[in-house]
Parts: sequence; structure tokens; C-alpha cells
Amino acid sequence: MAVFIYAGCKGLTWRSAIKVSVPANRNVAYLLLWPGMDIEAFLDRRRDVVPPTLGEWLFAPAKMGCGFVLLYGAVPRLSPDHVLVVGWVGMIGLIFVLHFGLFHLLSCWWRSRGVDAKPLMDWPILATSLGEFWGRRWNRAFRDLTFRYLFRPLTQRFGAAWGLMAGFLMSGLVHDVVISIPAGSGYGGPTLFFVVQGIGMLAERSSLGRKVGLGSGAVGWLFTAACLLVPVGMLFHPAFIRNVIVPFLQAIGAA
Repeated sequence: MAVFIYAGCKGLTWRSAIKVSVPANRNVAYLLLWPGMDIEAFLDRRRDVVPPTLGEWLFAPAKMGCGFVLLYGAVPRLSPDHVLVVGWVGMIGLIFVLHFGLFHLLSCWWRSRGVDAKPLMDWPILATSLGEFWGRRWNRAFRDLTFRYLFRPLTQRFGAAWGLMAGFLMSGLVHDVVISIPAGSGYGGPTLFFVVQGIGMLAERSSLGRKVGLGSGAVGWLFTAACLLVPVGMLFHPAFIRNVIVPFLQAIGAA
């Protein structure tokens, strides 16, 4: 189901893009060999692209290595009686292997060839506001897609505040489809998680939020961490961990 939705989103961005004078192989590469959703950047051959540094080339596989250590080093040593712990450690390992590791390596490779394919993750742990976290640091593919097809049109139609909340509500419903339906339980949890994100973002942008520093500095970092970590169990709820993640870990020989 997730692959089907991802393929649909890829096709949607490709159909809406201007592809004049773009070689066919570049279009195929965007559709099949890059997980990002910023098609204009990927197809534009006139952009000046900063090549990856040696540190990036080394850091990306190091993050993959950390993920594999969690998957095949830590997970097998955990007691199978603690299903949620096994699932969470394994899921974090998968995120390190894919989002932080493999996708970063792909970004390095494409940028070394002059293609503007920025890393999907940009040190999300450093975000000092929810706006910075969701807008720039966490999963650029998700951000590019939702900003273009949800937040921007909804904001133009309903105004900034209602458009923001409607966008997060739609994001939550999509996550419910790919998380709760396969798990067969936990319905509404992912949607509620994203509603909390929208409320938190409105709070940090309010006059009181700006006055107490919810969107910057140490206070902003703590507020962002609280808004993300306290309700994260609603997004990746126990049914998803038990019925989807743990069986997947068993299928790949990690649990």
C-alpha cells in the first residue's frame, strides 16, 4: 500500500512538471532512482550544484552501518517478550539504513553528477521549531509533496491557520492509511499525531509563543522535542509495531 501511494505521488509530481528538453533517461532516473519529490530541481540541468564533500561520502555509509548494527546486532539480543522494544529498535535501525544512510548516499551520487538532489534529512535533531523540523529538516520528499499539493493550495483557500491545520489533517489521514489499515488497529492515532503538530506550529507562531521563544533557541528545541516525542506513540502505535514492524524484521532475519 505504501509503495502504491509512493508511486502515485511520484507520477503526480512528474505529470505536473515542465519536462521540455529533458532527456528521457533523466525522467526515468527521477521516477525510479531517486526517492525525492522536488522534480524541478532534479530535472533542471542549468542549476549550479555543490558536490558532496568527502565527509558526506563517509558519513552516509556510517549511518547505514549504525542502522545495520541496530538491526542485526541489537535486535537479536533483545528479549522477544518485549515486542514493542524490539519493534522500536528495529524501526529506528531501518530509518538509519534507508532515510539517513542509503538515501544520503544516493544524494551524494547524484550531486557528484551535477544533479540537484539534496539530502532528504538535514540534521532533524537540530530543529529549534516545528516549522523548521517539518519544513526543512525531516524528509524533504514528504515536505515537497505536501507543501505543493496540500499546504500551499489550502492556505490560499482557507487562510494561513486553517490551511495549515487542514494540511496536517490530510497528512494524518494518509499516514493512517499506510500505518493503521495494514496494522488492523490504531485508527485515528496517526491523524491525531499530525493534528498535534499543527496545533504546536500555530502555538509557536502565536504572539505568546514568540514572546516565550517557542520557535527558537533552547526553549524552541525543547518544545519541538516535546511535540514530536510525547505523542509519537500515536503515530507508530503498538498495533503497527506488533503487526507490521516485527513481522517485517522477522522476514529480513533481524528478529
